[in-house]
Amino acid sequence: MLPVFEVPEVWSAPYAKDGLTASAALLLCAADEALRRAGPQSIAGKRVGVVIGTSTGASLDFLDCYRRWRSGGEPDLAAIRRYGRSNPAVMLARRLGLNGPALTLTNACSSGTDAIGLGAAWIRLGLCHTVLAGGTDALNEISYNGFARLMVASPEPCRPFDLKRAGLNLGEGAAVLVLEAEGEARRVQACGYILGYGTCSDAHHLTAPHPEARGLRRALQDCLDHSGIQAGDVGFVNVHGTATATNDAVEGPLLAEMLPGIPVSATKGFTGHALGAAGAIEAAFVLGCLGRGELPPSRGFSVVDRAVQAEPVRERTCVDAQNAISVSLAFGGLNAALALSRGDSPCA
Repeated sequence: MLPVFEVPEVWSAPYAKDGLTASAALLLCAADEALRRAGPQSIAGKRVGVVIGTSTGASLDFLDCYRRWRSGGEPDLAAIRRYGRSNPAVMLARRLGLNGPALTLTNACSSGTDAIGLGAAWIRLGLCHTVLAGGTDALNEISYNGFARLMVASPEPCRPFDLKRAGLNLGEGAAVLVLEAEGEARRVQACGYILGYGTCSDAHHLTAPHPEARGLRRALQDCLDHSGIQAGDVGFVNVHGTATATNDAVEGPLLAEMLPGIPVSATKGFTGHALGAAGAIEAAFVLGCLGRGELPPSRGFSVVDRAVQAEPVRERTCVDAQNAISVSLAFGGLNAALALSRGDSPCA
């Protein structure tokens, strides 16, 4: 697996010429893929909303312009104009000519999960026929330097829930789900369903979760209650699993208590932590795993940490599951959980 800065930017070629930020280009690419699978009829003639989670994708990512201005030069304002065109949700709604609500959520690392939960609520409340929901984030110096200053970034591949974990790896990406009401006529069989959603803030610390996982407990319980399922109905759980000392030590014991004996999947060893996009990317992974009936090995996990109390699967694992849970934790004490169900056809 190549370091992220060495991956060729093939995905951006059709979009870079449009003067978008990298986060907006990633989002447009993901939305195009989602709509190709769902088909044009999923949005044609309908009230379609857009809700996108992001973190650094909504930050002031024009440092070169700022540096030139600080040094007394005349900065090129192209970066400022590019930023102004790249509000993720607004950009996507304008590009596609959509007429529903458009909202960009910046709930740190739970943004993508929250966006999907909110999009499902819009449909349930009758605000939209269809919602494009997901997340996007691209790497930049602001996020890199921030995590470096916090001293939670590992120089080696990350090891979620592992005894020898040394911190996270930053990643980037985007994922978009096309959400429709269950009663809508289906020309393309759904690859999954959103059963429920829960969210709660610890109100404890700017960057650390509550040591007793109070917010995560409430978010997970609300998610189960909203879904109408019990712990025994959950086939597996996708963990936030940043591979940081504090996060894993709080998340693991809570999941072991509330979802005992349920297989655990940790995917950030493959993707890195895509910040505001992470929850959306992992929701797509969960739907894919439900459809395929298997979990990938949790890259980086090999040595059990008894304090974490949860062990991600170490090899490809068959799971005959109808339902699964995906959880996200975020700076500011934010916690979110999605309950997802297997659809009528596998997610390609």
